[in-house]
Amino acid sequence: MEEKLSYRGRVVTDADIAFIRKLIADNPASSRRDLSKKLCEAWNWRQANGALRDMVCRGLMLQLHRAGHIELPPVRWVNPNPLASRAAERSKPIPMLVDTTLLHTTLAGIRPIEFRQVRYTWEEPLFNSLLDRYHYLGYRQPVGEQLKYLVYALGRPIACLAWSSAPRHLGPRDRFIGWSSEARRKNIRFLAYNTRFLILPFVGVEHLASHILGYMARRLPEDWNRLYGHTIHYLETFVDPERFRGTCYRAANWKVLGRTTGRGKDAPTKKPNRSIKEVLGYPLTKDFRARLCEV
Repeated sequence: MEEKLSYRGRVVTDADIAFIRKLIADNPASSRRDLSKKLCEAWNWRQANGALRDMVCRGLMLQLHRAGHIELPPVRWVNPNPLASRAAERSKPIPMLVDTTLLHTTLAGIRPIEFRQVRYTWEEPLFNSLLDRYHYLGYRQPVGEQLKYLVYALGRPIACLAWSSAPRHLGPRDRFIGWSSEARRKNIRFLAYNTRFLILPFVGVEHLASHILGYMARRLPEDWNRLYGHTIHYLETFVDPERFRGTCYRAANWKVLGRTTGRGKDAPTKKPNRSIKEVLGYPLTKDFRARLCEV
């Protein structure tokens, strides 16, 4: 069968297109959203946690529609003010008060340290507020799979960590792992990206940051599996060398793999359009390459 295109790891053939055309014809009253759900169910196209890959499927159908392979029904609803909607989505978290008394002590002086995964809990607004107020990049809601952690000691929050799905293309990491394009498309979900790490500015505890990273490496795979139905084998992050040395990551045995190009995924030319970052990685298993390179 002739291959028409490949979208997010799924190859689409003439037979697939014929099936989608029949699905549309058999469901003339269905919206684009309904059709994508029906197609996901027919193909059993699901995420690792069992949820339908509805949004990905809609993107595939739209691409086929724009290429002239299928004819989707008209869009039934258009946001009358998309700029206002975007502004609402990006509105700042509500500021929340925490204990800002200076805390200068040792690790032994603040034990036991408590780690709380706060995604989908009542503490998530507090996490968002602390990042927005105290992290130099502010708070931005990540997309895809994600976990958020508040770290507590002596009854008060002392640190925040955010983890999300990994960037799809990252040269230094891809060369370090050594996987093929097919393996990367299949296994990118087994990577987690540390998007934010904040020790609150009124907390001064030597070795705290590297201690937190070490604990996270042990806990994260279990929490990820519990929420999303699959584990992870590798962690990664970016460090801005103009601002930070990444000392805590190095102390926690993260490996510096190289630097980004500074172009990002939407760069129209080969010229850098953002700051260049160091790429650091941390394998969680000894056989991570074998696991991630499997197709």
